[in-house]
Amino acid sequence: MSTADSTSSPEALAALPLRENLRGLSPYGAPQLDVPVTLNTNENTHPVPDEVVRAIAASVAEAAVSLNRYPDREFTELRQRLARYLGHGLGASQLWAANGSNEILQQLLQAFGGPGRTVMGFPPTYSMYPLLAAGTDTRYLAGVRGEEFSLTAESAAEQVAEHRPDLVLLCSPNNPTGTALGLDVVDAVYRASEAHQGMVIVDEAYAEFALAGTRSALSLLPDRPRLVVTRTMSKAFALAGARLGYLAAAPEVADALRLVRLPYHLSAVSQATANAALQHHDVLLTTVEDIKAQRDRIVDGLRELGLTPAVSDSNFVFFGGLADAHATWEGLLERGVLVRDVGIDHHLRVTAGTEAETTAFLDALGEVLAAG
Repeated sequence: MSTADSTSSPEALAALPLRENLRGLSPYGAPQLDVPVTLNTNENTHPVPDEVVRAIAASVAEAAVSLNRYPDREFTELRQRLARYLGHGLGASQLWAANGSNEILQQLLQAFGGPGRTVMGFPPTYSMYPLLAAGTDTRYLAGVRGEEFSLTAESAAEQVAEHRPDLVLLCSPNNPTGTALGLDVVDAVYRASEAHQGMVIVDEAYAEFALAGTRSALSLLPDRPRLVVTRTMSKAFALAGARLGYLAAAPEVADALRLVRLPYHLSAVSQATANAALQHHDVLLTTVEDIKAQRDRIVDGLRELGLTPAVSDSNFVFFGGLADAHATWEGLLERGVLVRDVGIDHHLRVTAGTEAETTAFLDALGEVLAAG
């Protein structure tokens, strides 16, 4: 979010009796600029198929008839459909949904974090984690990664055992690097958390884009009551505007979140949209293979340009080898292509879009690098 998005001055904000742990923070947000090719927020750049648009419109129209009444606060149908979609023997009682996976994470921190408690993440990772921690007055502990931003089971477990965080956030595939964690890392962190009964959250927002053979932490849920796996419909389902995130965990985790949710937090319109989308998930997910093909094309193209892309299990590519990352970002923007400057020296991140968008990005990057 830029200062242009704010209607007040920094001085006016500072004059308010803001909590001390929020002073000086910047809100989350990527630049929202009007350019021909927008590849900076990891959206699914393919439009929602007409068949699904019609289904959602019909479902929302049906829900609109009773908008004078509160929605099903247990979103029963949605939890049933989510359980069927995920498989892994999950039941509806193990599913929970909210307005985007960010609200899911916020509710988890409200329930299990808070004053006097800590949450550990492993930067570079999703930049909302410390902001969610600050918003819930949970102390954020920054763990350490190894070379090429890797995280081994041994290192992660040692850090968790040393710091004993109340919650651990593992992003897999990781944002911004795009790499998935091995299940040995998740299992090691969970075992290291057992001594102090810590919660372990695996953020799988990009799971549907994983490379062949990459296993989901959903398979680890049995007999691990403090393990939580979060997902979203924003990416693979192309429903970023619908704001629907969810989790799978032991039923008692959902019970804990019922203590902190707002009343009727998931609107009837949101439920109707998600239910219709899940009935057509096979149609919506047809774009996933196209996106993965463009992701792999980006990786190959970056290598041909002499850069160093990371192996990606997601719908974006993190790449290094740039002499000046921000100058490259500006050069791309001048050519109508917006990517993400994640603030890591010599690196940028680009979303895998359509074939035309991929071509525009690679051509523009080639021009920027040739211009020196």
